[in-house]
Amino acid sequence: MLEQQERQPIRVRVYESVGRVMIAAPMPGLEPGDISVEIADDLVTIRGDYRGPLKEDRLSFSDDPTTLLLDEWRPGPYEREVSLPQPVSGFLANATYGNGVLVLVMPKREDTVGNEHVVFGLQPLVGPRGVRVGHVGRDIRPAHMEGHLARAH
Repeated sequence: MLEQQERQPIRVRVYESVGRVMIAAPMPGLEPGDISVEIADDLVTIRGDYRGPLKEDRLSFSDDPTTLLLDEWRPGPYEREVSLPQPVSGFLANATYGNGVLVLVMPKREDTVGNEHVVFGLQPLVGPRGVRVGHVGRDIRPAHMEGHLARAH
């Protein structure tokens, strides 16, 4: 049975442009399905589930046992809350995961009346790449994953 691991903080980069806010968060060792994002107005919470022991952790069962000399990271679990400068739309947010980095692109909300709360996960594409489509193109308009994939092929 796996013991409960303490969640590791995620170091992030937050960018702001005229109409959107972007977050880049390295989360090595995860698959897209292990990642969830929660967006509530101006608060973004990113979580990554524990993937289990890596191959290096299981090397002691081989004929040539290997000793771990330095252990500075684990493949999850991860968690980070980021406060943004203004509310964003979680419904129109895009998320991609590739090369161990989660990138969120969230359009700013001009209306600050009412609460918006969205929780979503990533859909695996090929291998360790994942995506969640909320809008496409320069004009911010809703889109769905199926339509995005159909246009891409």
